[in-house]
Amino acid sequence: MDTASTESVSSPTPVKTAPATKTAASGTTPARIALVGVHGFGTHHLRNLERLRNQGKVDLVAVADPNPPAPGDLPETTAVHTNLDELLAANHHPDVVIVATPIQTHAPLALSVLASEANLYLEKPPVASMSDFLCLRKAADEAGRSVQIGFQSLGSHALPALEKLASGEAAEELPSIGKLKGISATGRWVRDRAYYKRSRWAGKRSLDGVDVVDGVATNPLAHAIATALRIVGARTSEDLTSVETDLYRANDIEADDTSVIRMRTINGLPITCALTLCAAESVEPYVTLHGTEGTAVFHYTEDRVTVRTGAGETSHTFGRYDLTENLLHHLSVGTPLLSPLDHSGAFMRALEAIRTAEAPALIPAECVEWVGTGEQAHAVIPNIEDILERATRAHATFSELGIPWGRPMAEGTEPLFSPTAGGPTTGSPTTVLRTGGHLEPDLSPRPYLHPVSTPAGVVVTDHLPSDHVWHLGAGFALQDVSGSNFWGGRSYRRTAGTYVDLTDHGRIETANISRDKDHTTLELNWLAADGSLVLTERRSLSRTLLDERTWRLEIQTRLTAVVDVSLGSPGSHGAAGSGYGGFFWRLPVNRSPRVFSSTAEGEPSVHGSVAPWLAWTGEFDGGPATLVFGAPSESADPWFVRCSEYPAVGSALAWDTSVELAAGDSLSRTNTVWISDDILDATEIEALVGSAGM
Repeated sequence: MDTASTESVSSPTPVKTAPATKTAASGTTPARIALVGVHGFGTHHLRNLERLRNQGKVDLVAVADPNPPAPGDLPETTAVHTNLDELLAANHHPDVVIVATPIQTHAPLALSVLASEANLYLEKPPVASMSDFLCLRKAADEAGRSVQIGFQSLGSHALPALEKLASGEAAEELPSIGKLKGISATGRWVRDRAYYKRSRWAGKRSLDGVDVVDGVATNPLAHAIATALRIVGARTSEDLTSVETDLYRANDIEADDTSVIRMRTINGLPITCALTLCAAESVEPYVTLHGTEGTAVFHYTEDRVTVRTGAGETSHTFGRYDLTENLLHHLSVGTPLLSPLDHSGAFMRALEAIRTAEAPALIPAECVEWVGTGEQAHAVIPNIEDILERATRAHATFSELGIPWGRPMAEGTEPLFSPTAGGPTTGSPTTVLRTGGHLEPDLSPRPYLHPVSTPAGVVVTDHLPSDHVWHLGAGFALQDVSGSNFWGGRSYRRTAGTYVDLTDHGRIETANISRDKDHTTLELNWLAADGSLVLTERRSLSRTLLDERTWRLEIQTRLTAVVDVSLGSPGSHGAAGSGYGGFFWRLPVNRSPRVFSSTAEGEPSVHGSVAPWLAWTGEFDGGPATLVFGAPSESADPWFVRCSEYPAVGSALAWDTSVELAAGDSLSRTNTVWISDDILDATEIEALVGSAGM
């Protein structure tokens, strides 16, 4: 048999020891251990068993592997067999059998061990399907035997403290991060071509009709999912209400090497795991707890926790229990298992979703870079580090992020305007309307435009960026409507004098859409944090194709108050210079940006100014472009501009004073944007704006 190459989790501090197994006849004797699979991760078990043997706690009575271990790797008294059946027939009477073999062999070998009346240490993942898991669990119950699953990270001493943080309790070892909003796991590793040629089953979804499921989330980075689930108390399949998968591969394999696994607990908590084996360089994986007052990042291979709050950053390193010793301690004095079979139910729910999902999508060759030569070459997905960060911060799939190599979203996106004749080079720009209905509540779900492109196809919007994941393309939103946040993220409150994390997010839902060739009208409902209707909106969007290089987008919104409302911003709450809210356009990162108006040049001068137009030029991915933003004719609203920190432009509805609307009253704003493939100067812009009669 081939032996599994599973994830190695080191322990930087000495493990806590456990007493040897007790017997009625002799009081205390070494536990009799058999190991199936001595290569791959089996070598880790050999080293660990040698340590325990030197302490007089175990006796390695036998091993089984068709490829015998090298001379000197085993004690002279250890019997060597070619397979498990032969080992069991030899009547070694092991107290524990450790199985460290390929995934697809786990189920039959584990059942054979339990039938022999030995206890079982089974490497992760437990088995390759939910049906096998249920069968194994039943067999363990009927045999009355203990089964430990080899998720070594679950032996970390950090877990009890992290579980307290997750539940909102005080943890003596770690500062509080407030109420838990969500949890994420990130893994960025490098695996070369040789990794997938190490055995017949490597990178397979199935082999000879038998499930294998050897993907990034089920084998090399399985600990990321298992650890995240354990921290939030999700142990059984029933502890999860949903599991979604978004699976991809850059390598020539069947299984996934780059994926998002998104789960939700019965308490509504989102858990998002974004994982890849196609990073530029390997980084120790980590699980992040996102709280209302900070974050706790658990580097589980190092047993290290970094807590970041308003008070600063602290780092804490913990020890670790060895799972083999924990199993022996359990058998001798009844200490609870740290990774029992029953507690793998939630993980198996995730594995089953991966197993039954459609085959991973192949990432196009033009979206992958290969580093190295021959069997040592490894795939690198450009910008994958930022992509994973965006996915975990927004609890979004690659498809929802709109990554070029991602699958198209199944619902919630459609062209804003009816298609026109010709392609991008003949002046037919792309504009996609997204409903935003899939977004997490703290992003203030709402409709927006992304991507928006120039006639030549240069994309000039961004959404869900890692720096402000609630920034959503081009749209209209307000951070404060009578106490409800329709902007996303934290809310600025004058009483606190800073941004605070509140459960105050509203949502904007689409009641109706009507469209023709160059005009679309949205009827929208603004629902407050408590679900009540506070505003209705009629948003009209029109397109004018000026020539093959330039087009004009007009966005007109009319807000009508359903009840008396106050429309505010951080600026109206006392945050000087932060009066954003209303029309907002998030740009992608671009090179050599220049922002200017008819009266000022540069972010410090343009920000907060009032001018008839504001322009942004830059070198975007795909080519140069200019965006010219025309001020609303209804009001002299100040411009909100960010360039050095992140690229964005807005027209501030409530710069430093809130706008009051009585029930039944309406407010209108019309914003015009010219989008060009050329780098335009002030003279050309004046002509462009003047031609529209502005």
